[in-house]
Amino acid sequence: MEDSCIMATAAGGGGGGGSGICGKKPYHLARSLTYHHHQGHRVLPAAAAKWRRHQLADEPRARPQAVVLYTTSLRGVRRTFADCSAVRAILRGFRVAIDERDLSMDAAFRRELQSLLAARGCAFSLPQLLIGGRLVGGADEVRQLHESGQLRRLLEGAAGQDPAYVCDGCGGVRFVPCTTCGGSRKVFVEEQDHVQRCGDCNENGLLSYLIIEDVRSQETSSILQPTL
Repeated sequence: MEDSCIMATAAGGGGGGGSGICGKKPYHLARSLTYHHHQGHRVLPAAAAKWRRHQLADEPRARPQAVVLYTTSLRGVRRTFADCSAVRAILRGFRVAIDERDLSMDAAFRRELQSLLAARGCAFSLPQLLIGGRLVGGADEVRQLHESGQLRRLLEGAAGQDPAYVCDGCGGVRFVPCTTCGGSRKVFVEEQDHVQRCGDCNENGLLSYLIIEDVRSQETSSILQPTL
């Protein structure tokens, strides 16, 4: 990763502020996926120091509500794929629920991340981690925070989840083939007697399983609601 970005936003009612820091000197660690924190370290890694420096001393800490990880499952760039796998493994070690957004599955995730990074003046790169709405950064920043022990503190209050859990509905990929077009991205309109682009799925012919579950929950609630 050529750029690193660490973002800390002010927490509290009404609104918040934040500042982003983008450096051009990555800190590479040739380590395996198992990392160790030693209490005897005197000097915190750069990422941990920056994070502390940009938190307001008199500001009450907001407990993270969500752990969002932007990744890619494509193996075209080996370094990027390896970094995504490494960060995922670190987070799973804390047994927290991860909202993983695979950019190769939906272009909307890419646009979302591009907008988020551009607003903070950071170059586009993968993976990217957000905790409680704060942009933590990429693989190098996550590794440094983990080794310094700061990552555990940042993850306090995040929803827990068994790392071995796999969704029965989507198999853990969070997407299923479109129920309207079957993934072909085309539907036949009888009234107009022609084929057109399916408006329900994304560019890969997929639907978000979270949306499907939300619709099912709403339908179930309407069925169970007593009529007056």
